[in-house]
Amino acid sequence: MLFSQRRRINPLQMKNYIVIGGTAGIGLEIVRRLTEAGHQVHVLSRSERNLEGISGVSHTAWDANSDTAPAGEWPAQIDGLVYCPGSITLKPFHRFTGEDFLSDYRVNVIGAARAIQHFLPALKAAESPSIVLFSTVAVQTGMPFHASISAAKGAIEGLTRSLAADLAPRIRVNCIAPSLVQTELSARLTSSEDKIKASAQRHPLARIGTPADIAAMATLLLTDAQWITGQVLHIDGGMSSLRL
Repeated sequence: MLFSQRRRINPLQMKNYIVIGGTAGIGLEIVRRLTEAGHQVHVLSRSERNLEGISGVSHTAWDANSDTAPAGEWPAQIDGLVYCPGSITLKPFHRFTGEDFLSDYRVNVIGAARAIQHFLPALKAAESPSIVLFSTVAVQTGMPFHASISAAKGAIEGLTRSLAADLAPRIRVNCIAPSLVQTELSARLTSSEDKIKASAQRHPLARIGTPADIAAMATLLLTDAQWITGQVLHIDGGMSSLRL
């Protein structure tokens, strides 16, 4: 469905969302869907590229690798937070260094935990808040060269379930575990038609993902899925559960 065709909410139902890493790929698609529905979205990222012309969005500079919490002025109530920064560090296990593992853990896990802690008071002040995190299909389905990112994202899945228990019944916490999605982050893996075709053939639905595939579920979890929490949802073209 085109953005212009999406249902807009009543102004009295407008909500405030935090999208960390919302200037490209899945994050940007989430921003577009939320703002097109009439919500206010506050994006935190290193730059504000790609946000020009999107109404209902503000930007604050913040690096997920930072040792400090985000600095800025925020609404007293935050209705949802989605943490999109990630990494794809792929190589044989013997070539990983300790710094590789620490780097992936910092951006994927520590960055998410720091952001959630910072916005937790405002989330608790909202009526039915939601947090959405991201894992990868490679946690459940072992894949070569994925040791570092699988370890970090496995921690995200554990964090999801623990937070969902800690914050119930006030705040819903869920995680999406995609397979390969065509974004800037995965550009090295989708840089040619041959690579895309080879990856598509590994998926039961015979294609790789798009940002819209993932953003549709993330938006649902943020806005409407009122009885879902503590879940890791595999939006992966069937890769994690089907063998054809």
